Amino acid sequence: MRLLVYSHDTFGLGNIRRMLAICTYLRSSIPDLSVLIVSGSPMLQSFRVLPGIDYIKLPCLKRTESGGLGVRFLDLEVEQVVRLRRELILSSVMSFQPDVLLVDKKPDGLAGEMEPSLRYIKCNLPLTRIFLVLRDILDAPAVTIPAWKERGCYSTVQWYYDEVLVLGSREVFDVCHEYEFPSLLREKVRFCGYIAREAPSRSRQEVRRQLGISESQKLVLVTTGGGEDGRHVLAASIEAIRQVATNRPVQGLLVAGPELPAKSALQIRVAAQQASGIRVIEFLEDMVNYMNAADVVISMAGYNTTCELLTLNKTSILIPRVMPVEEQKLRAQRMAAVPFFRVILPDALRPPVLARTLASQLDASETTGTVASPVDMGGLPRIAETLMEQKSRPISGVELARHLETRMVSQ
Repeated sequence: MRLLVYSHDTFGLGNIRRMLAICTYLRSSIPDLSVLIVSGSPMLQSFRVLPGIDYIKLPCLKRTESGGLGVRFLDLEVEQVVRLRRELILSSVMSFQPDVLLVDKKPDGLAGEMEPSLRYIKCNLPLTRIFLVLRDILDAPAVTIPAWKERGCYSTVQWYYDEVLVLGSREVFDVCHEYEFPSLLREKVRFCGYIAREAPSRSRQEVRRQLGISESQKLVLVTTGGGEDGRHVLAASIEAIRQVATNRPVQGLLVAGPELPAKSALQIRVAAQQASGIRVIEFLEDMVNYMNAADVVISMAGYNTTCELLTLNKTSILIPRVMPVEEQKLRAQRMAAVPFFRVILPDALRPPVLARTLASQLDASETTGTVASPVDMGGLPRIAETLMEQKSRPISGVELARHLETRMVSQ
């Protein structure tokens, strides 16, 4: 089976990390699966991939401060880069001839770049199944609904897509209701559950020994994902850890993120050097190992980080991003019922507030491991089941004839 995965990625590491986790699980679960990832992530090459998984790197775009699109590296206009990306995607589809296409988040792709590929598959590859993969929350309904209507996303999903795989739970956030999906579209939706992350590959003790942290010390891990807009969380965390450390043995590990601007990165490193017991690193590929070794994690409320924390039942403080989209704010508010989470919104983020919450969570960390997560984490097996259903699906004679004719022409 050939699986093509599209992940546009203009901001942060979230989309590509989520799709890589899915691809890795599918590759290890489905025999003879070949996976080709098409992505614009500038960090794609930093992640290890299994044999049987490869990728095509699209030219990078970025999100501007106003929420529009800009070119990250090339000396070209946005329209030129979008056209280049669109042609690369279509060429990949025509050459790879996927049996299944997974499209991450945007039904028509970034700036509509997926539409020619979707049309090609619909017209020429009758056996290929197209699935839209949605994380639990896109943005506030007041923003998502008019945006989907303006771009024609409801019609795009209805016309091109076989199913919509929601990486979340109806009980947490019902996309059908919240985003006012039409009745026919609701029939395509499958709630898969959240994505449980891989078990730690190293023990808590091993990681703490590597960091030089004894069992009598508390470790606070701070992460802001890619880091582009994480400076305020990092700065407040340094001061909060410093305050808490005045009356208990606490060490801090800050993962600044590869996209934290150089000026901000320098400021954070200087501040950390002035507070003893806090070190700063740029990036961790094996984040789960360090989360597992920590007593408390301070983070934003991105989808992947939240899933990692839920997988580990980790005592945590969520400080969600609220601009330019409210996705993380909504997720943090819905997850506030999880017994080992505490939420601080950015408007309330002050070092004394964070310090008090951190002290409370350090106390709570003594018993958190015995508290079960109330959230459905069965997303990966259900996605694999969906693809296996595709392998066993009965094929009509007309579909087979058109499929073989297209494959012969492509060769």
